[in-house]
Amino acid sequence: MIKSISYSQDELLEWIIQLYIQGDTFQLDPTYSKGGFYKKIPRPQFCYDINPQAEGVIQADCRKLPISAASIDSIILDLPFLATTGKSLKGDKGNIINRRFSVCSSERELYELYRSAIAEAYRVLKPKGILVVKCQDKVSSGKQYMMHCDVYNQATEIGFYTLDLFILLAKNRLVANWQRNQQHARKYHSYFWVFQK
Repeated sequence: MIKSISYSQDELLEWIIQLYIQGDTFQLDPTYSKGGFYKKIPRPQFCYDINPQAEGVIQADCRKLPISAASIDSIILDLPFLATTGKSLKGDKGNIINRRFSVCSSERELYELYRSAIAEAYRVLKPKGILVVKCQDKVSSGKQYMMHCDVYNQATEIGFYTLDLFILLAKNRLVANWQRNQQHARKYHSYFWVFQK
């Protein structure tokens, strides 16, 4: 039984591949990072990252890929979900969450990164090609940011059709000391959107 929720990212990826990807893995990952998606599924044929951290990954910006238009069958995209320029990025005692993950300097920059990367995915995908986007909602400076809604709206405006939505549940989360005085529900989940060109 394939469900829309799981505590296992590996399980969700296997389910997405089983339902929507022809073959045993994605063809392109333009935000490869350290390859965290590929513990139980094979690496894609094409692996890029703006700052390669793994062997065999080619340096490229996911917003301007060195790939011909309409040439790729499937893409998985895992962009940053944080935005800050504060002290939390500096030193060993800074925010562990911000130091562990890439961040943008503003919410506007983050929004535009998603929009540009989704548009570039649309360009390189073949007709009927599949785009999977991992994203996460958040609270920043006391304000809610529903990134999964933004991703859906951006993809739809660009021309994608929505095939599915999977939710990755977390049993725990990293929490910075300043986040303990919370005013909103802590986000214990992220999303995998499945779109088709």
